[in-house]
Amino acid sequence: MREIARVFKTLIGYLKRPDLYPELGRKIIKNIFKRNIAFKGKDKTNLWAAKIAVSQEDAIKKLFNLEFRDFSEKYPQEFRKALGKQNACPIKMGGAGALELIYSACEFTQAKSVVETGVAYGWSSFATLTSLQKRNGTLYSSDMPYLGQNGDQYVGCIVPDDLRKNWKLFRHADRESLPKILKESGGIDVIHYDSDKSYEGMKWAYETLYPRLRKGGVFISDDINDNSAFQDFCEEIKVQPTVVDFEGKYVGLFVK
Repeated sequence: MREIARVFKTLIGYLKRPDLYPELGRKIIKNIFKRNIAFKGKDKTNLWAAKIAVSQEDAIKKLFNLEFRDFSEKYPQEFRKALGKQNACPIKMGGAGALELIYSACEFTQAKSVVETGVAYGWSSFATLTSLQKRNGTLYSSDMPYLGQNGDQYVGCIVPDDLRKNWKLFRHADRESLPKILKESGGIDVIHYDSDKSYEGMKWAYETLYPRLRKGGVFISDDINDNSAFQDFCEEIKVQPTVVDFEGKYVGLFVK
């Protein structure tokens, strides 16, 4: 009953936002006609990932030649404040993710322009902005409104105020947000994908973002175990990626 109420509330939220109608249409088509395609190749990719996966520490050393250090230890005061904000948030959203990997990618590339999809509490945004602010760089984020939870006001809530001047947040689905972001961002130093986890959604975003990633830039995608989109994409562009085993899921990345 609670799930039905949430779905109904989400639908009402969409109907109140004409600017979100394109995404509503895509979701209806996906859930009715393309439900199985979302998980295309999942078993294949999980077997592949399990064979080659390394730790976050090993990946950082191998790809970036940097020493691993917990983000919470590197920035203890800021991390504690952020954790307090998360614990005080009445809305449940996504977890912190591989912060050390994201931060190290930004440090390795000396990033000035980063694009991420998916924000939630803002942990990955926090890690990225902590690096970007050293060079007065910009983070461009795409994140859908939380229509079923009244959670919009809490998106990115853990990001410290002093970092927000380097942050541009676009509140639509990727297919609407990313073209707008790419008009502003120029060449991209780091891409971090963590939004629509359907096969079609991931492939579309990869193919849209990758051409704008500069040579030497880093491409990161969370939850590549949900389907074979990341594996298939890497095969298409002839890249041998690194796969990180992180908290029972797999993160894929490579340097262009």
